[in-house]
Amino acid sequence: MIKKLRVGVLGATGMVGQRFVSLLADHPWFECTLVAASPGSAGKSYADAVAGRWTLSAPIPPAIARLVVADASDVAGNASQCDFVFCAVDMAKDVTAQLEDAYARAETPVVSNNSAHRWTPDVPMMVPEINSEHVAVIEAQRRRLGTTRGFVAVKPNCSIQSYVPAIHPLRAFRPTKIAVCTYQAISGAGKTFESWPEMVDNVIPFIKGEEEKSEQEPLKIWGSIVDGKIVAATSPVITAQCLRVPVSDGHMAAVSVAFEKPPTREQILEAWRGYGGMPQARHLPSAPTPFLHYFDEDNRPQTRLDRDAGAGQAISIGRLRPDPVFDWKFVALSHNTVRGAAGGAVLTAELLADGGFITAK
Repeated sequence: MIKKLRVGVLGATGMVGQRFVSLLADHPWFECTLVAASPGSAGKSYADAVAGRWTLSAPIPPAIARLVVADASDVAGNASQCDFVFCAVDMAKDVTAQLEDAYARAETPVVSNNSAHRWTPDVPMMVPEINSEHVAVIEAQRRRLGTTRGFVAVKPNCSIQSYVPAIHPLRAFRPTKIAVCTYQAISGAGKTFESWPEMVDNVIPFIKGEEEKSEQEPLKIWGSIVDGKIVAATSPVITAQCLRVPVSDGHMAAVSVAFEKPPTREQILEAWRGYGGMPQARHLPSAPTPFLHYFDEDNRPQTRLDRDAGAGQAISIGRLRPDPVFDWKFVALSHNTVRGAAGGAVLTAELLADGGFITAK
């Protein structure tokens, strides 16, 4: 890609918005030309808008620090400054859906971290290595919206991005039942230990809406396009429990799986070792190689040691062993604000740009 595409970040001052800004600082294909947020931040420099609440260890990228924050609701004005936008706003679901549709109708594609459109039938919910073929539904969405280039694509919930990539290469063995317990970092709630001191030395066994998302969203990812809509798969059956744990970044999942055709240990390991998707085949800038990494050590993966594998885009797996109730069990780890949020959206945008769905205006 010779000329960089201009991209805006809606909700740029929040934790996921900050991660977008950081990932875009030196991106070879995309240049952040717009940062937008609530009216309370609009008119300030980005540096001033996030002063005292910048959550990343890396400094604010200098070029973006100088940008003046726009009002995210100024759709026409913002759309004129960029070729597409990432959305990480913190608003009610129905308001978010309306905002994303407005940008799409302004012929500005939206790649969203939000949940508002995850179950809209003609909106692809992407893990690029798993369901890249779902980009085909965008043409049906454009017909519905009356657009020629505008559309909405979303990434799934962060809780599923550790274990679903590990299950996907095993679908040839027909998984029938999955039981998963996720141990989720506080950054998934947009928090740090400074802003949420009660999480120190604590575990909270409830995250609102998370278990439903963990059980249902994989079925759309594994679904099929029928008559311009994504029809969710009907299996496997998934049961989930989601816990908030005192970890800054990184979601861990403990997974048990039953199969119609139970594989051997070597078949599972070979499926993981050999798996790559369209991002790896196309050598997209943010694609991790390998996508899946298996640890032989009994005490790996560990959140602090392994969440940054593949620049935070890879999935780490370990402790594969027989399960006396199911067939096999293992643990898996993903970085929740990189692969699970902003980084997954950036990789999705790369896939869409590579496929000609996002172009310069």
